Amino acid sequence: MSRNPMLAKVHIAKKELGLAEDNYRAIMRRVTGKASSRDCSEAELDRLLSEFKRLGWKPKTNGAASGPKKSGKPHVRKVFALWGELDRAGALHDGSRGALQAFVQRQTGVSSPEWLTAPQANQVTEGLKAMLARHKERAGT
Repeated sequence: MSRNPMLAKVHIAKKELGLAEDNYRAIMRRVTGKASSRDCSEAELDRLLSEFKRLGWKPKTNGAASGPKKSGKPHVRKVFALWGELDRAGALHDGSRGALQAFVQRQTGVSSPEWLTAPQANQVTEGLKAMLARHKERAGT
């Protein structure tokens, strides 16, 4: 990572940790020996970011690393939401995305929830609702 993104992360970490200016400067002097982040090398900025992580800062990950992007289609989001609800309720043996894809394939012949049309998604959501109702009935809730 080059200096500019590292400098930005340092300032984001300072803000997210809620560090007062004097505390921020004290940490910087202790870790890098410098009074300003502008004077720091990439290695010193890396040490400073590591210190902020040690102090509890959790850097945000980019979209690619944080998992699948949410669908822009409400009917698809509903399928995922119901699947998650079933998983949290303990009604599924396997709550993974692959298991959902297999379920959708069996119900509709479509290999991915993302490719469902609204009527197909409705068919899947009705099936998931029925599964949830049966699970709740068995559980007595």
